[in-house]
Amino acid sequence: MILAINWTEFFIGKEDWEFLLEIALRTFAMYVIILTGLRLLGKRGVKQLSIFELVVIISLGSAAGDPMFYKEVGLAVPVIIFAVIVLSYRLTTYLTAKSQTVDDIIEGKCAYLIEDGEFSVDNFSKETLAHDEFFSELRQYSISHLGQVKTAILETSGSISVYYFEDDEVKYGLPILPRLFDAGCCEILERAHYACCFCGNVVLLAPTEKNECKKCAHDKWVKAISDLRVK
Repeated sequence: MILAINWTEFFIGKEDWEFLLEIALRTFAMYVIILTGLRLLGKRGVKQLSIFELVVIISLGSAAGDPMFYKEVGLAVPVIIFAVIVLSYRLTTYLTAKSQTVDDIIEGKCAYLIEDGEFSVDNFSKETLAHDEFFSELRQYSISHLGQVKTAILETSGSISVYYFEDDEVKYGLPILPRLFDAGCCEILERAHYACCFCGNVVLLAPTEKNECKKCAHDKWVKAISDLRVK
């Protein structure tokens, strides 16, 4: 049995060739409208996306979709939607510039994740950021342990800003290289500097079966290292 396929319908569906041309014109028109909308948002809206800016971009994309494919949706509809979105964006940026409270509500606040070579546990626990994910970010900066890091800040954009200790200030810290970090355990086998796997607190420990961290009450440790950062 040979499968009969209507190739014309397979490629263009129930519409005629004229509608394909109309789709092309609609798509080009929406491209110009989107480009204009993004230009009106300003450079900041394109360069870095905060949470509400991401909502704006998604809204623009959603508004642009239907007029490209559906005959019953005229181009005036997305133009009105785009105008409302752009005006709303302008109003929001104005309010955030005038009010720190509004800015904190919409943009959020930056969070100190590392201070003086150790985790800021209270701040870190508030963020939806796993240790593995954070370590991966730090390794992109050629960081091998927390003793190299003076301060690490999670910005409102989601990026991480890192400030380092000078080479002569680097101290023992929690290793973030996978093989070294995974070697953590509760039993201390030899006298050395160890870092708490949870908070990064570094102490000199003697051999013992179990030792509780005085800062976070966890008992898993890994041998700390003091290597200089490779620049």
